[in-house]
Amino acid sequence: MRKPSYLDFDHTTYAWRPDVDYRQYPELYRVGKGEQGVLICEPYKSEIGQYWRFKTPKIATESSNKIMALFRGYLQQNDLVGADMARKYLQMGYTRARRYANYKGGKKYDETDNYQELERGTGDEEKGRSAAVFYEKWKEAEADPYYAQLKKAWKHERG
Repeated sequence: MRKPSYLDFDHTTYAWRPDVDYRQYPELYRVGKGEQGVLICEPYKSEIGQYWRFKTPKIATESSNKIMALFRGYLQQNDLVGADMARKYLQMGYTRARRYANYKGGKKYDETDNYQELERGTGDEEKGRSAAVFYEKWKEAEADPYYAQLKKAWKHERG
């Protein structure tokens, strides 16, 4: 049985730190995998996170459009850290909305029963439509050629 990864999470080895200003010290940022660091890296967390919503498809559309505009703005400023964080918020919009679409209340594990996985397919269909909205924007961001170029160079130079 798989248990949630957060149960044995080791904060001391995590590459991202809440006490670092990643705009001031971008060299400390790591692109990482998936959504890593998205809820930690300031000032981007505060700049982008305030717009991150997925309750309904309409709200998800407004949210993803705003985050995509931030993504493009960061690219115009040659700010790979900001663009990557915006991309992560778009990805997280998809994954979190999917979680709520798949599981009632968004809970995948039953913490009162040794973290057994709860029944899938009990969630909210509307969240599935919200997830689709974010999925399109996430893939659009990942496909941006300038973003891909910056990200590749960053990973080669810094990790």
